[in-house]
Amino acid sequence: MTSGVLATLREEATRAHPQECCGLLLGREDGAILAAVPAANVHPRPERHFEIDPAALIATHRAARAGGLAVLGYYHSHPTGRAEPSATDRAAASGDGRVWAIVAAGEVRFWRDAQSGFEPLPLRVAAG
Repeated sequence: MTSGVLATLREEATRAHPQECCGLLLGREDGAILAAVPAANVHPRPERHFEIDPAALIATHRAARAGGLAVLGYYHSHPTGRAEPSATDRAAASGDGRVWAIVAAGEVRFWRDAQSGFEPLPLRVAAG
């Protein structure tokens, strides 16, 4: 992941507080996260939950199919929680192998949405 993406995640969480921010993580098929695309949180209770704007999801997937960066996963914040999957996150997970970044109190942690549940991922930051 680039330092710029990490900064974007923290900035988005701060900007959205006390609501949850959310968006998409884009990058290369080798797993390198190169961009974070903020999206509107359209959940009716954005202070406790997130739902990425479907229009943003569709547009980002179309751009990826047209040769843009791949959609590697998603991010959201926990304004009053920890940077780990909540019970709600676990219930919503599909086990599709995508990356989830969770931001809480300035900390950003990464998780793989595996078939067996969320698995922690290491973070390696590169310049950019």
